[in-house]
Amino acid sequence: MLISRQQSEADVSANLVNMIFGMKVRQARLEAGLNLSEFAGRCELSPSYVTEIEKGRKYPKTDKIMKMAQVLGKGYDDLVSIKLASSLTYLETILSSPLLSQFPFEEFDLEMADLVNLFTRAPDKASALLHAVLEIGRQYDMKEEHFLRAALRSYQEIHENYFEDLEAAASDFASRYQLNRELPLSLASLQEIIEQTFGYQLDHSQLAGQPALSSYRSVFIKGARPKLLLNPALQPMQIKFVLARELGYQYLDLKERANTSAPDKVESFQQVLNDFKASYFAGALLMPRVNTLADLQEFFQLQSWSPYRLLNMLDKYDVTPEMLFYRFCELIPQFFGIKLHFLRFHKANGDFKLVKQLNMNNLHLPSGIGLHEHYCRRWLALRLLKELNAAQASGEASPVPLVGVQISEFLESHERFFNFGFARPLALSASGSSSVIVGFRIDAELKQIIRFVEDPAIPVVIINETCERCPLVGDQCTVRSAEPTLLAAERVKAEREKALNQLMAQLQN
Repeated sequence: MLISRQQSEADVSANLVNMIFGMKVRQARLEAGLNLSEFAGRCELSPSYVTEIEKGRKYPKTDKIMKMAQVLGKGYDDLVSIKLASSLTYLETILSSPLLSQFPFEEFDLEMADLVNLFTRAPDKASALLHAVLEIGRQYDMKEEHFLRAALRSYQEIHENYFEDLEAAASDFASRYQLNRELPLSLASLQEIIEQTFGYQLDHSQLAGQPALSSYRSVFIKGARPKLLLNPALQPMQIKFVLARELGYQYLDLKERANTSAPDKVESFQQVLNDFKASYFAGALLMPRVNTLADLQEFFQLQSWSPYRLLNMLDKYDVTPEMLFYRFCELIPQFFGIKLHFLRFHKANGDFKLVKQLNMNNLHLPSGIGLHEHYCRRWLALRLLKELNAAQASGEASPVPLVGVQISEFLESHERFFNFGFARPLALSASGSSSVIVGFRIDAELKQIIRFVEDPAIPVVIINETCERCPLVGDQCTVRSAEPTLLAAERVKAEREKALNQLMAQLQN
């Protein structure tokens, strides 16, 4: 692993030298007013070779560099130096950062050179922009993993979160090991495959004696006989998912991976992507595409809302609400042609935290690092958590997840979204709870696909983004959790601008 990392750093260093050299050549060529063909001709090089140089793919020999320097009116040492002008300091910083070297350009049909070419059109402005980005990142303590996970979400949304190769792999695996005969898949069958075919040793006790590791569902230990430490607090259905995900790593031959569930540190985008692929495989294995699509079709054709259909699906596949809804997110956009959003909230110590999202609807979600606002308590995900908490406090909580539905209408835009969701206690937290919802933008197409959207029994709730941005007061909202400070600040700003414009108009006459 150490050798691989050193080699990787050496490759990054060489790529950085090539990139900076190509950028300096391109910038000098543009400053000299030479187009690509003119410059190539004077340097006695082909235009295609110059293009490769400027994109950082090629590094010419000394004699060619000397000729290029002569044509550009630059000194040889100046051209080959990896130091950039002081005005480009932040561009140099970002080029040499691990973030850029790890960013998955190829997954978006891009390469780092495309970014560099964009920057060299106006390098001073680009450097200033990058300075601002870096400053914002420092201010909100943003880590590389935040960018990498955001890149993964973008990658998922570009592909509508559906990956045929992973679906096929899960189907092939089920056929090979005869897992497609009945549902739900049994825990015993997955244990037998992972132990006997893939040589794993499963341990259900080690994590119990490690309080500091109690938040991990599992820990993978590589070796001649791999060990998988399982948290004894997990429910059988959660253990099945962990085992199915491990089978995904092995069957898909995913080498770069996290060794723990919910890893504290992300090493690369490849790790993030491989972790996602293994989880996707697990969901497709536990909830086969054909069966799940048939259940969704039947569910959507109902004329009125029925929570029991969702609860029946949980029982049929023996999965958690999170697993079921995330499987919905993989299949509904592809096979029903409608976009959706997926939100998962955790509630602990009275705080609500958005821990996972997939936002194909471009729903405006105030979120992220540094957010100190209170999400609108009228959102279905938060309402379910509050109802669950009330049931627990009164001793009326059921082992069955709490189910809910609502149509949410944004206060100012009047956009409507149809949402249904679950809330349940967290297995690894004595006082924590979790809610998941799937939501759809309401339009004529959705009403044709999900027939019960217009069920009059479904409540319509006016919502906003956060309490700090909301104008509802008093009896208009009885669940407000914070004063509308941001709204008040915006109103003061608007009044100030209005007064300034009026004064300027008066004095100009």
